[in-house]
Amino acid sequence: MTQAKSPAAKATKRPAAKAKPKRKAPSVDNPGKVLKRSRYSKAETYAIFQRFHADNPEPEGELDYVNAYTLLVAVVLSAQATDVGVNRATKHLFQIADTPEKMLALGEDRVREEIRTIGLYKTKAKNVILLSEQLVRDHGGEVPEDREALEKLPGVGRKTANVVLNIYFGHPTIAVDTHLFRLGNRIGIAPGKTPLDVEKAMEKAVPAEYSLHAHHWLILHGRYICKARKPECRRCVIYDLCRSPEKEPFDSLPEIAVRTKALVDREAAS
Repeated sequence: MTQAKSPAAKATKRPAAKAKPKRKAPSVDNPGKVLKRSRYSKAETYAIFQRFHADNPEPEGELDYVNAYTLLVAVVLSAQATDVGVNRATKHLFQIADTPEKMLALGEDRVREEIRTIGLYKTKAKNVILLSEQLVRDHGGEVPEDREALEKLPGVGRKTANVVLNIYFGHPTIAVDTHLFRLGNRIGIAPGKTPLDVEKAMEKAVPAEYSLHAHHWLILHGRYICKARKPECRRCVIYDLCRSPEKEPFDSLPEIAVRTKALVDREAAS
């Protein structure tokens, strides 16, 4: 007769523990936990932009161009590419084709060869030809000063349209790239889950007198100072104003912040 095993003797199978999903780093598509509102009062936000202005009164974009059309093409080509790389590729291209008519005369194959050092160059060459055709057909070869019309062009999204409107036509638009999106959420000046959320929040936050250049200050700050992997807080002009939890603690204020604050104070006193 076979003796029954006691419950204690029975092997108990426990369900395998589920692996915790890896937490993705904040990005344009995944900003992580998002604040409900800005960390700053209107006065504090004003002080931030006073610093940016004092440090760099006339900031400029870093893409090379000769007219509205070449700026548009350069911005289209800059997606997932560095401005330095785009400038290198377009130096000769813009010498031989600075209008949509000339670009069409070159043809897609030649354009592709000219920009082959840029990522996604095949798709971008196709879009450059298609948008050139549309500009000639629908706008007399001119770049429209209208966001809706710009966004109808192949390869042109809201960010690209905002860059062209801001840099060439002087509209106070906010073009939210990876850097500006990161800053909006990291320092908490204009938090949002999507680039459009950050753009709208930034439009409300930025003081009117600084709205034209706000886009450049923030992009340059994100590109060279408040970097994705490790912010260079020692070089930050708004260090003492910043409320980011990622801010590196120092025993004294960075010299650049002290110097820029002094510039602001002198301007206010004059």
